[in-house]
Amino acid sequence: MIETVELAIADGRLRADVCGPKEGEPVLLLHGFPQTRYTWRHQLRSLAEAGFRAVAPDQRGYSPGLRPLPIEDYHVDRLVADVIELADQLGGRVHLVGHDWGGQVAWLTASRHPDRLSTLTVLSRPHPAAFAASFSVDPAQAERSKHHRGFDDPATADLLLDEDARRLRRLLAGSGVPAEDIDGYLQVLGERPALDAALNWYRAASGGGLRAADTPAVTIPTCYIWGTEDASVGRAAAEATAGHVTGPYRLVEVAGGGHFLTDDGSNSVVTESLLDHLANR
Repeated sequence: MIETVELAIADGRLRADVCGPKEGEPVLLLHGFPQTRYTWRHQLRSLAEAGFRAVAPDQRGYSPGLRPLPIEDYHVDRLVADVIELADQLGGRVHLVGHDWGGQVAWLTASRHPDRLSTLTVLSRPHPAAFAASFSVDPAQAERSKHHRGFDDPATADLLLDEDARRLRRLLAGSGVPAEDIDGYLQVLGERPALDAALNWYRAASGGGLRAADTPAVTIPTCYIWGTEDASVGRAAAEATAGHVTGPYRLVEVAGGGHFLTDDGSNSVVTESLLDHLANR
């Protein structure tokens, strides 16, 4: 059974869904944008059935107990520090899983703190250095990423939530997210303070934060899962990621999968790949 709890860290409290035996190896799952801990609902149960202790928090800004106003409080250094504090609470060492922005934080955590992670699994978001390089070899990547620039506008949250979140619903529906799951995400992001805080992750990145070319290679066992129809990340970035992992590495291509792999019908592939990676590290 999934239990919702609050986890206290130095800057505040993070709401989290937890499932699995307390003595199980901890798996920490980080959501992306515009999603929440709800994105991991299927994986939580499957991980628990396999004997793991799965923990999926609503991250900084998404949780009302940790929603600072200054944009600089959403810098990636703060986001990585949150992960390490959560790892401390879960026994010191975790299997880390991330999607989209959560994947970005996962890559950075793995490159900076490899001793704190047993394995790394990332959905959709390529290694930051691979993403940076893709802009020079894949002319279409800039077009795929152009929506990031619009998030700097202070009016974006109001625009996305106008008319019963029509634009936000359209964004998710256009990526294959079913209507009932969109409602699940809007339970958190339908509130303007939460959505504006989520957008602060992009604002704090100052344009280049998602494609940090100087990010070191990752040395721990890594699985990268990418959908061939991902509207945000092209094949060049996905394939280049292998060059930035020196530990055991596997790329899982999900044929026909989009960016939101846990929602668009690719969910079973994600779960199978994740469990296989954890079992064969």
